[in-house]
Amino acid sequence: MLCGLAAALFALATADIAVTTADPWRELGRLVEGLFPPDFLAVESLGEAIAFTVAFALIGVAAANLAGFLLALAFHLALVRTFAAVIRAVHELFWALIFLQLFGLSPLTGLLAIAIPYAGIFAKVYAEILEEQDPAPMQAMPPGAGRVSAFLFIRLPEAWPHFRTYSLYRLECGLRTSAILGFLGLPTLGFHLETAFGEGHYDQVWALLIVFYALIATIRFWARGWAIPLLFLAAFLILPWDRIAVGANAWRFLTHDIVPHPLRTEGATLTAFWDWLVMMVRDQAAPGALAAMQLSVIALALTCLLTFLFYPLISPLFFGRAGRGVGHVALVVLRSTPEYLLAYVLLQLWGPSMLPAIIALSLHNGAIVGHLVGRFTETMRLRPDAPRGVDRYFWEATPRVYRQALAFLLYRWEVIMRESAILGFLGVATIGFYVDSAFAEIRYDRALFLIALTAVMNIGVDATSRAIRRRLRLSTRISVR
Repeated sequence: MLCGLAAALFALATADIAVTTADPWRELGRLVEGLFPPDFLAVESLGEAIAFTVAFALIGVAAANLAGFLLALAFHLALVRTFAAVIRAVHELFWALIFLQLFGLSPLTGLLAIAIPYAGIFAKVYAEILEEQDPAPMQAMPPGAGRVSAFLFIRLPEAWPHFRTYSLYRLECGLRTSAILGFLGLPTLGFHLETAFGEGHYDQVWALLIVFYALIATIRFWARGWAIPLLFLAAFLILPWDRIAVGANAWRFLTHDIVPHPLRTEGATLTAFWDWLVMMVRDQAAPGALAAMQLSVIALALTCLLTFLFYPLISPLFFGRAGRGVGHVALVVLRSTPEYLLAYVLLQLWGPSMLPAIIALSLHNGAIVGHLVGRFTETMRLRPDAPRGVDRYFWEATPRVYRQALAFLLYRWEVIMRESAILGFLGVATIGFYVDSAFAEIRYDRALFLIALTAVMNIGVDATSRAIRRRLRLSTRISVR
């Protein structure tokens, strides 16, 4: 813990956290004024944007769920584990940029951008759920029962409630991703948000944000078992499938454009390829990777501090029902706001630096981990003579939740690293900044090289996190439920 804080302080000392806007408080005031009142009627095609946001999330998560379940059944194979790790290590926005070159602004771009990385996540989580099952029912299985029967009638019924709960959580994540895909041009809520921000229509911004929060907050009511078939049917009907067409340059993109430039020219040599590789590492990969690591370490440390600040808000050890209700609403808003969207808002107020990205990552992940730790305290039992107030926080509750909080934080490190990379799209000099520039300059070989590097970095961070958790014997079981 102390080593991590020391690394974060060192990273912070060299980070660019300057506020560069001339009058951020004036712009913040305009943003607050837009809330009184929000203008729902001024947003064009609001109903259509909501419908597309839900449709992309629903179909994408469903496809990922099925693919992830099948992969989980073979997760004991090293090849399957590696494949799942690779596809989930590439962020959804990077997948979307790739598919934009193949399918343009069609439904397939959004659906595949959600389904592919989520399939890798489902595979890992479902495999862990199956591994953690009580072996006693399998041991009591009658002789002669086949493996398929044992799975269908013993293992699957026990795991099903956990699968269903996690699927609902992943649908919530899918809604956030679907909204953010609008920043790339797909007709979801994010598209209208970016337009409203760019034009300074903050009353419309708040209208869109309120609609988005309401969509997340009510997910357990409208995504119920009996409604799912109707929602699927509606989602398939509203998506513009007639826009799906493989671009004329798709084959060229797959066979030519993504091949490193020195290898696709006449007289290609290994020396030329080596010079290209050195240039990429020196000028883009190394500075982008260092910036992403720097950002993730600072954000992880601040997330840790916010976790211990937030968890009492929903803990029965500190507040009654009314107080916990207020705290729950606050944490729901923070964790429901995508890091990308929050960073985008803060960038408009403070200008392009690491500061908006640090705050956005920390608030979002601090709310998630704080919520999990607060839930963990619900199972704690205190002595009749246990201290109260500040003493209870410092000497009773916090020491007992410390290990679990640390486990959750290490579990979220990979997520923070993935998000650090794509925040480069907003101007922060992480790898995403160079990926976005490469796509803008139609240098797809450079973009694919950098995206592959982000996957390697995310896999490395995930492996490091798991090694630390194993060494410290930390458990994150509640985090996948």
